[in-house]
Amino acid sequence: MVTIAFQQPASDKAALEEGAAFTPRFDANGLITAVVTDARDNMLLMVAHMNEEALALTLETGIAHYWSRSRQALWKKGETSGNLQHLVELRTDCDQDAVWLRVNVSGHDATCHTGRRSCFYRTVEAKEATAILSDDGSTLMFDAKKTYRQAK
Repeated sequence: MVTIAFQQPASDKAALEEGAAFTPRFDANGLITAVVTDARDNMLLMVAHMNEEALALTLETGIAHYWSRSRQALWKKGETSGNLQHLVELRTDCDQDAVWLRVNVSGHDATCHTGRRSCFYRTVEAKEATAILSDDGSTLMFDAKKTYRQAK
């Protein structure tokens, strides 16, 4: 049961930017952008979205929860794979419309559903007037096909 309730965002800019009240500004779909980095080395792990329930559960439990836009469902990150994200610190930006989670990842230390540590495992470059993707050589931390096949 979620017990944290967020106040409405302050209309006063100074209160929003300098005040002590955390008043997240969810978008028209009820979501806020969440940037997630590893607390040990600051590696960018993923970018996701949170609704009010996911944000409250994250603060209450210390385990990262998100809102899956594709599944339209609450998502406890790592519940199936065992790669839970343990919250170390949560920050918000100046106008409180994005949050930054610093986490420690348990299990295989992988965040991406492909089995990699980070969801950002490809580089983008222009080549002959076309944008192409290249794998950065990230190591697979677990067999995603086997892990997620067992969960179904």
